Amino acid sequence: MDSTDILISENDITNRMEAATLADTPRPMAETGATPKYTPFEPARQVAKAKDETAEKIRMDFEEFIERFDPSTMQDQDLARSSQAGNTPYLHQLKMLSNYEGHTVFIDYQDLLIYDPVLAGAIEDQYYRFQPYLRRAIQNLTWKHNPAYSYVNTTMGENATVRPSEAMSREFSVAFYNVPSYEGIRDLRMSRLGKLMSISGTVTRTSEVRPELVYGTFTCKDCGGVMHNVEQQFKYTEPLMCQSPTCGNRTNWELNIEQSKFIDWQRVRIQENPNEIPTGSMPRTMDVILRGEVVEKAKAGDKARFTGMLIVVPDVSQLRGAGTSVQTERETQDRNRGKDGFSNQGITGLKALGVGDLTYKLAFLGGMVQATDSKGGASLDRDPENQDEERQKFLDSLKQEEIDELRDMVNLEGQIYNKLALSIAPAVFGHHTVKQGLLLQMMGGVHKITPEGINLRGDINVCIVGDPSTSKSQFLKYICGFLPRTVYTSGKASSAAGLTATVVKDEETGEFTIEAGALMLADNGICAIDEFDKMDLKDQVAIHEAMEQQTISIAKAGIQATLNARTSILAAANPVNGRYNKKLTLRQNVAMSPPIMSRFDLFFVVLDECDETTDYQIARHIVNVHRYRDEALQPQYSTEQVQRYIQYARTFKPKLSPEAMRLLSEKYRDLRQMDSQGSGKNSYRITVRQLESMIRLSEALARVHCTDIITEDFVKEASRLLHSSILTVEKDRIDLEEEDEFANELDTREVDEEMHNMEVEASQPAQIDRLRRMDYDEFERAKEFLVSEVRRQQEGGIRRDDLVAWYLIQREQEIVDNQQDVGTEELIIRKVIRRLMKRDQVFLAIDDGSSTTAGASAADSENPLLVIHPSYISPEDL
Repeated sequence: MDSTDILISENDITNRMEAATLADTPRPMAETGATPKYTPFEPARQVAKAKDETAEKIRMDFEEFIERFDPSTMQDQDLARSSQAGNTPYLHQLKMLSNYEGHTVFIDYQDLLIYDPVLAGAIEDQYYRFQPYLRRAIQNLTWKHNPAYSYVNTTMGENATVRPSEAMSREFSVAFYNVPSYEGIRDLRMSRLGKLMSISGTVTRTSEVRPELVYGTFTCKDCGGVMHNVEQQFKYTEPLMCQSPTCGNRTNWELNIEQSKFIDWQRVRIQENPNEIPTGSMPRTMDVILRGEVVEKAKAGDKARFTGMLIVVPDVSQLRGAGTSVQTERETQDRNRGKDGFSNQGITGLKALGVGDLTYKLAFLGGMVQATDSKGGASLDRDPENQDEERQKFLDSLKQEEIDELRDMVNLEGQIYNKLALSIAPAVFGHHTVKQGLLLQMMGGVHKITPEGINLRGDINVCIVGDPSTSKSQFLKYICGFLPRTVYTSGKASSAAGLTATVVKDEETGEFTIEAGALMLADNGICAIDEFDKMDLKDQVAIHEAMEQQTISIAKAGIQATLNARTSILAAANPVNGRYNKKLTLRQNVAMSPPIMSRFDLFFVVLDECDETTDYQIARHIVNVHRYRDEALQPQYSTEQVQRYIQYARTFKPKLSPEAMRLLSEKYRDLRQMDSQGSGKNSYRITVRQLESMIRLSEALARVHCTDIITEDFVKEASRLLHSSILTVEKDRIDLEEEDEFANELDTREVDEEMHNMEVEASQPAQIDRLRRMDYDEFERAKEFLVSEVRRQQEGGIRRDDLVAWYLIQREQEIVDNQQDVGTEELIIRKVIRRLMKRDQVFLAIDDGSSTTAGASAADSENPLLVIHPSYISPEDL
């Protein structure tokens, strides 16, 4: 019996029962003219079903809409129902169902609203009542236009295997989208029950796809009778009574699986959107039931919009006896009474108090699933297999003016990189290099798979380290609002299970299932982790695998699985002592392990330095933002334009050119040689991961310029970004005192000059300090001067005395202007040259036989011949 059929009134049923009773009552012989004869009881006729005239009218109007809706006739609100134009998209969609074994027709609610507002309003207001009739309309139209597809496992014509009268009819459904009625999860009430509407949220858990019994065929075990199409009301429902006149079976039934109808079914749990959660409240969840073709359309971490209706289903967790609360009743037997005649045991259960069991809950029956986000941002989905088709598909979804804007942006070529970077986080003043890195992170590199099946990640991980109040968290918040599939979390408040995945027990089935963590929820997106340095070490170790292999392996509670976590990490960290110490390396400033640091492609150090001009510009920018709001922000491109450009640029899969390959090898070799010098310049060790980082950054730069070829310019820019991130911001003062075994004594000239200067300048502590230590920047400038002259004389080399004389001549005017002593400067530069020879291995002293000391090396000569050390790589070479 169809649940939507309306039965005849109770008065009619009462009248018929009374008539049947009078008919069975023996009448006097005078009235019948025959002897009294008792006959067996004849059951009353089956109660006839009454038709729902309104629902039938809705069905016919909906069939007319499917057959006659023409978008060309709907322009300018023209409601003329004409099918002469031949453009009927929904009828064409219905005819094409058999091509892909589909059974759902997707309807744009706005088209229905334009075609017939009354019909659209009736369906929206009483969707649960009219839904079976809408499905029947699709079945009727399928039988009319594609009769062979109306039955399951049968063919028509000469190849018919089953007669149509005996074949099982195929079930069809209708799904609406673009429904204006939207409700938050927290606002769902019984007044919205059965109405067509939309809800949205973040998918946190999905069940496996299971079969659901929709219409059951039952066989009576007593008489063998068969009852077809018994509708299941969200639970296993058997017939109330056997229809056979001689059988009164009510409980002894057997399900006939072959003749029953099943469809795919999946339960999805969604969590309330963050912007809909009131202050101080916990986010609420809702179970969404998906059927048919829409199963597996929503994955954990998706921000989706579901269109359907609110329903009431039994709460299985409350109906289960084992593992749930047990109700007890008051014992009334005498053995439990005390000497005063009262029971020793009080009332301990709700049932004894007369309170009804709350064994029902709200659920949402979804018919349509659409990916959504707060700003309609670009998606960071995996690289398409066919980039040309994906690119054309994206362009087809845009309007003509949007395509023109995109074309103008692509044609800018060399300027688009900086303009896009300036459009990132416009509310944050400055930090142009950081914005460039965030732009490349959103572009991403190209994902690759080796012949052995190993995945090579293309996602770029970025870490921002700096002083408080330097907009680190603002960058994270901006990215989370800019892209659809992003998750924001705090390091101290996150555990290893919360970041990766946890094993929980399903409340209905009792089986162990995996619930996604932050990294899984951000699959194909960005996971922003604030206060990354505050994470416990064991929690940092948990994301090692996710950051490099982009998978999460779980072996708990009998579940062994490898889950995808293809996400980019955007982390923000504070220095160890509150503020960044520029005299220490980056590794010493942050509380991170070397394996974690090597997994980040880019490190950005932002400092809170006092500068009059910069401070004034920052203050002016902040005041303007507070006063003029959005009018104070004038980015090069709007948020929507940048999102469209990123989505278009990610359809490119650039490849390395031969020139770029050679340059990449040279850059990596130079970085390794600088690292092997061991002078403490690098923030962390250079490994092969930094080479892969340069490749990913080069691919992202090629995507920014919408090209399929990676040129040398892209490699140079990637090397610049990587080089700036792996070097410390500032070095400590350079110690010029000799500390090695080769410096037991200086030559006589140096000792005499040093003693002379010490006596002359004893009253000037600053000069004495300059003899021992030298500022890093000043040392680097002196080294650059000296190296340039030695390289100019590379073929024959240059004597140390000649190099000192040349240096003093070059700085003669500067020495005079600063009122510095020439003798002191000469001694300082000689100490610099000795350090460059002995400790830094920048210069190499060649023994030409001029040394007068027996057994002395070339470096100990009074005036050695200097050349550039073969292993030295200057920063200009990078």
